[in-house]
Amino acid sequence: MKNTEILVVCTHKEILKTIVRLINSNPAMNATAAVSHEEALMLFSSGSFDLVLIGAGLTKEEEKDLIDKVESFRAKVPVVSHYGGGSGLLFTEIYQALSKQM
Repeated sequence: MKNTEILVVCTHKEILKTIVRLINSNPAMNATAAVSHEEALMLFSSGSFDLVLIGAGLTKEEEKDLIDKVESFRAKVPVVSHYGGGSGLLFTEIYQALSKQM
């Protein structure tokens, strides 16, 4: 079975590290980290992701641009905003977004 590939974008390195660690603790998921809007766009355009998770630190304009570009590249890839709330909320947000995709 293929892992769920998740691109995680967050400019706060410690928060990003925690989110990636939590996602990678699930054997069915793999997280790829991006610390900037530009890096996220580069990784997304050259990779194959099932979901994009936006954490803290991007400006509203960067978030909107990222969402617009994700939708224009691959319309079926959900984008989730996650600004904290613990691992339970993180996984709930991921599973809800993925279930809407199917």
